[in-house]
Amino acid sequence: MGLFHGIKTNQAINDQEVFYMSEEIKRLFNQRLGRYQAAIAMEPTDRVPTAFQTLYFAIKNSGYNYQQIMYDPEIWLKVKLDFSRKYPEVDIFRINLLWAPSFDVTDYRIFKVPGRDISEKSLQQFDETEYMKADEYRMFIDDPVGFRMERYFPRVFGEYEGKGSVRSHMAFLKSGMAQGINNAINRERAARLASEVGLPVPVMGNFVAPFDYLSDRFRGLNGIIRDMFRQPDNVKEACEAILPDLLNITLAGADPLKRYPIFVATHKPCFLSPKQFDDFYWPTFKKGMMMLIEAGYTFRVFLEGNWEAHWHHIAEFPKGTVLCDIDNGTDIFKAKEAFGHKQCIAGGMPDQTLIFGSPEQVRARVKLLCETVGKDGGLIIRGGTNVPEDTKPENFRALLDAIMEYGKYSDGPAPEPKSMPKPSGNVEFPQARMVTPWEVKKADWKLPGDEELIRRPWEMLEKMAYNWLIAR
Repeated sequence: MGLFHGIKTNQAINDQEVFYMSEEIKRLFNQRLGRYQAAIAMEPTDRVPTAFQTLYFAIKNSGYNYQQIMYDPEIWLKVKLDFSRKYPEVDIFRINLLWAPSFDVTDYRIFKVPGRDISEKSLQQFDETEYMKADEYRMFIDDPVGFRMERYFPRVFGEYEGKGSVRSHMAFLKSGMAQGINNAINRERAARLASEVGLPVPVMGNFVAPFDYLSDRFRGLNGIIRDMFRQPDNVKEACEAILPDLLNITLAGADPLKRYPIFVATHKPCFLSPKQFDDFYWPTFKKGMMMLIEAGYTFRVFLEGNWEAHWHHIAEFPKGTVLCDIDNGTDIFKAKEAFGHKQCIAGGMPDQTLIFGSPEQVRARVKLLCETVGKDGGLIIRGGTNVPEDTKPENFRALLDAIMEYGKYSDGPAPEPKSMPKPSGNVEFPQARMVTPWEVKKADWKLPGDEELIRRPWEMLEKMAYNWLIAR
């Protein structure tokens, strides 16, 4: 795919772009990725993957705090490299943080940043409130850009309070620069992790359920719950209206080779009754997921909170397309019964066991999980939401050793990694939107030369800018 035929904003690295430090590191990378892909696809593999979606334990034991990692990309990379070298049994992990300067340039109030708003030793915090008023649905649906520029951004961007000022214009200019820098940081980090320690990434790209997007960033939990009773049609229409834009944002960040699953964090289903979930959440969530699945993508979905009332829906997705991370407080054995015959499950190790238990208790739990939930594959063992930062080092070591011992399926090699699965259907994604389409802009110029050379970069940058507006 050429530069101007897509709007990629991810850290996707082709194998040809990675200069592995040795053939052994390249072999290790392929083993890890192949093992991970096979587990997701519910296909045979040599052992249970040690594929941790989030590993805050790595930060706690690095000697650095959250502020240092979020502001200094070199420290962030060093933490991951050091941890991978210390624990070579770990196939895949990530540090689920964001580059803080991209928040600072606009004074983005949705996130509380370590060292700026909260303690430098604290994880970033999401500050949810009613940034959209209950009577603004019509504008949100009919004029998404105008709504953001006129109503939403002055509420969430401190630098945009003086809308139209030199300072507000500078904030938007800096945010575009920060986006480019952030993308370059992510690509370099992914390339170095692959080339120096053979570490793949666990996910690439991000899809947000329209109901979560609406409630997380705009109405808040209290607001959206009231809206489901007072103006249910507006909630449903808003979810349908925003889905095309969310799909385009997902495609911009997803791996074009489709080697890595797209990440999904589900936030509100644990607060919804089965009827509310079926009416408001599931229709647009499933629609978006199925379009991407039919295009050949897979997913890693965090089922936050207690999803038990909704688990049966996971079995509606095609087999081997959705890796589900289940949360603390849910029963992994019931999850296996509900959808484990169709999808891989990650979880099963209680956080309290990792934090307060003994190595013997960790080993016993791993053995039980491997002999039951993971008997025929489809299992990744981890804590409820992550491997918590307060995990005892001896318990983390016991976790890895026990997986190596009890999670073995065969003496054979790990499967080779796969890429570019063929779409299962003829999927037509919605056209990416622009504020100023080329047909409008070209009227301003004479264009005596090759119009196509001018049009392609214009449209690429327009789409990138539109996605930035919608993603905030």
